[in-house]
Amino acid sequence: MPGTKKLVIVESPTKAKTIAQYLGDGFEVQSSVGHIRDLIEPKNLPPELKKGTLGKFSVDVENGFEPYYVVSDAKKKTVADLKRALANADELFLATDEDREGEAIAWHLLQVLKPKVPVKRMVFHEITKEAIKHATENTRELDTALVDAQETRRILDRLYGFEISPVLWRKVGPGLSAGRVQSAATRLVVDRERERLAFVTAGYWDLIAQFTPKTATQQFESRLVRLDGKRIAAGRDFDDKGKLKGDVTIVDELAAQTLAKALRDPKTAITVNTVESKPYTRRPAAPFTTSTLQQEAGRKLRFSARQTMSVAQSLYENGYITYMRTDSPTLSQQAIDAARNQARSLYGAETVPDQPRVYSGKSKNAQEAHEAIRPSGDTFRTPSEVAPTLRGNDFKLYDLIWKRTVASQMADAKGSTASITIGAGPTPSGSIAEFVATGTIITFRGFMHAYEEGRDEVRNATAEPTEAKLPPLTEGQSLSLVEVEAKGHETSAPPRYTEASLVKTLEELGIGRPSTYASIISTIIDRGYVTPRGQALVPNWIAFSVVRLLEEYFADLVQYDFTAGMEDDLDRIAGGEADRVEWLTGFYFGSEKHRGLRTVIDNMGEIDAREINSIKIADDVTLRIGKYGPYLEAPGENPETPRRVNIPQELAPDELTAEKARELIDAPVVGDRVIGVNPENGKEVVAKDGRFGPYVTELEPELPAVEPEYVLDKKTGELKEKKAKKVAVVKPRTASIFKSMDLATVNLDTALELLSLPRVVGLDPESGAEILSQNGRFGAYLKKGTDTRSLISEDQIFQIDLAGALELFAQPKYGGRAASSALKEFDADPVSEKPIKIKDGRFGAYVTDGTTNATIPRGEDIEDIDFARAVQLLADKRAKGPAVKPAAKKPAAKKPVAKKPVAKKPAVKKPAVKKPVAKKPAARKPAASKAASTTSDAAARTPVVRAPAPRKPAVRKPAISKIPASSAASAPVN
Repeated sequence: MPGTKKLVIVESPTKAKTIAQYLGDGFEVQSSVGHIRDLIEPKNLPPELKKGTLGKFSVDVENGFEPYYVVSDAKKKTVADLKRALANADELFLATDEDREGEAIAWHLLQVLKPKVPVKRMVFHEITKEAIKHATENTRELDTALVDAQETRRILDRLYGFEISPVLWRKVGPGLSAGRVQSAATRLVVDRERERLAFVTAGYWDLIAQFTPKTATQQFESRLVRLDGKRIAAGRDFDDKGKLKGDVTIVDELAAQTLAKALRDPKTAITVNTVESKPYTRRPAAPFTTSTLQQEAGRKLRFSARQTMSVAQSLYENGYITYMRTDSPTLSQQAIDAARNQARSLYGAETVPDQPRVYSGKSKNAQEAHEAIRPSGDTFRTPSEVAPTLRGNDFKLYDLIWKRTVASQMADAKGSTASITIGAGPTPSGSIAEFVATGTIITFRGFMHAYEEGRDEVRNATAEPTEAKLPPLTEGQSLSLVEVEAKGHETSAPPRYTEASLVKTLEELGIGRPSTYASIISTIIDRGYVTPRGQALVPNWIAFSVVRLLEEYFADLVQYDFTAGMEDDLDRIAGGEADRVEWLTGFYFGSEKHRGLRTVIDNMGEIDAREINSIKIADDVTLRIGKYGPYLEAPGENPETPRRVNIPQELAPDELTAEKARELIDAPVVGDRVIGVNPENGKEVVAKDGRFGPYVTELEPELPAVEPEYVLDKKTGELKEKKAKKVAVVKPRTASIFKSMDLATVNLDTALELLSLPRVVGLDPESGAEILSQNGRFGAYLKKGTDTRSLISEDQIFQIDLAGALELFAQPKYGGRAASSALKEFDADPVSEKPIKIKDGRFGAYVTDGTTNATIPRGEDIEDIDFARAVQLLADKRAKGPAVKPAAKKPAAKKPVAKKPVAKKPAVKKPAVKKPVAKKPAARKPAASKAASTTSDAAARTPVVRAPAPRKPAVRKPAISKIPASSAASAPVN
């Protein structure tokens, strides 16, 4: 019997908590904690299904690209809780986000929960009482076109990654990956570094002069622009090869210094040639979209894209801002009124234009049909009003969003820009120099009272006019020279991408979607393709090999316009204008427009791994990417044995010029230095620099040559060399030097101390076991039998005494070092109901509730992690499921019942194509299940089988799940 409550399901625990505050007792709000099921890893498929394309991708590409979904072990409890809640409900509201991902989560919930009560799709752009009330009263049906688009993207990424990544593993290195957007993003960063590598610096000089009217004392600055009527060269006049692009004159140092000296001559006349003034107007920037928010937070707050989205997610779920995944800069009428009213009350009525400002987006198809990111509500809370409840990064980002939103509805900044040309000469040598001075006066600040947009670095370009005032001048007026300085300049290479500029470029090229940029940038960093250096993104050498392989063998797939075209196609599927099966067929098997992925894989030919991993630095110097990193290879003394030199990790690719490469090769070998002789055994102690870092070692003496012995072969009667007895090879003692030590200055005493490790600290008085101090892979530590304790530093290895060691072992495991104690503590996790803590472990900081551990992503500051973010990290970790194979946990997978004919080929059985029921677009009632005899474990892994979706109507047929009714309650439903 249905219950009496209305069940509302959202994807986030924090969102559920906030929404519950606005709904009455008649509602129960539960969280799915993200997706409840996903494509199974092919290795975890049942053995009988590990064949063909289904076994390769978990997608049956030969039968309509049907995906094989499974509820992960981590989500089984969540599904059980949702089913129990649904049993007590008389109505179900699916309130996941209104984008492709949110729509897909809602569809999966329908497929798994199989509700027998009315189902409504509930959407909202902000979490306020009014918005939630409006959403419950204005529900809609499930948009299956959005679900199709998300599923197409998921399958596309699986096919792309699973086909191309293995090629990278074999030809470049293990652990690498390829992806339609991540590969394009990596290529952008590598292409920029290639431009920097090829860039040739050009030098030029100019003059900066300080003038003053002869009747006044106000000084102003001007710059030399012409000499003898010809424009002098500036940075923009040189190409990337250092060549001039136009008809200009280069002033060198000698000419600049000579001219400066001539201008100082009192006989040189200086007069104002022209005075021009023109109005200056500057418009405010549009309200934030996902992309512009990531860019501006990167410029102004130094946030990474991932950090920006994490903080924005928290602000949204707690009701402070509207939905943060949007392509639209449009504001609702409610928001326009709120912004105009606040600008009027805070900055004056004159700062608000007569008519509201209307902004339109550049996106061809704004997939997330929301308004811009703005403060929530019909009256915005000012930063001072939210300061008591928002702190740290939450407050910083809210303040940025509030300022941008209010400024977007304010008046233009206005003023005037004066431009003055000044003639100097003729000089004693007969030259005439012309200088230009500009000054901008802002007479009406308008939106600048609230906010000014940041800018990316632009090389060799004139800066945006800044506010500067010039004295009143007239044509023909005489000026006095106060000072003149000759300045040398060099052209600059294209600036490296920052996260902000990379996001901007990806959006301009139409690659990916703003909601995915944060995860894409995180992926290329985590994969080791790119390393952040300050704000700049520096590609690693392995990225050059990956991009080169993709360009040479998968050229179509990494073309920027082709990748952008995929996004347009996905938008067409989301709009119901294209069929997902037809599109995937063309992408994988090929079409008239392009070769399919399968065709490319089958016909790519033999790949020369050595060639792919080699880059010519000079005629006789080659950079190679090896198993242990990049190194230089050059001819050695022996022609058959080339010389190899490791490349310093801190050396960026664009810094490895031919000259630098020769410097590294010609540098004396550091490390092969005899330190002395061990007085105990007479062995030489040597300092070396190896592939794993600097170390010291003892050299074993060479064994004396042994004269061969001969014996008579009884069969042939000839003498034959007797096989020598195998001599045990003595492995020399080695020890890595401490991080605080310098290999060039390590002395014999220090080396012998290092070689003597592990050091016996003493005996445990209780057990009598030796306590050893030593260095390991994860740092310095103490060892007593199988029990260990970490030390704070390497120096403690030699400093700690028995009393100190016993004190450490008396403390709980990891409790003896400050790094492992809780760095932060929060309330209980809504899922596990256990306190959440942030700790620092061997692999870095992580969030834990005592059961689940989630590593804090690179680039996120521990101080910026709040309760909401900690909950989200744990939820994401649970959603990924355990790292071990599910089959290894229970022997139940080996039951003979799994071999029954009925369960052998559930993936390849095509369903009968049925016409969609137009009156039931929410797909609440699944097709009848076959009462096949199978185990619940096998049923949990049954692939989704769905009839092809119709093109026009937004109607999606539910998956046909081959799960008997008796097992539906206990098994994950597909």
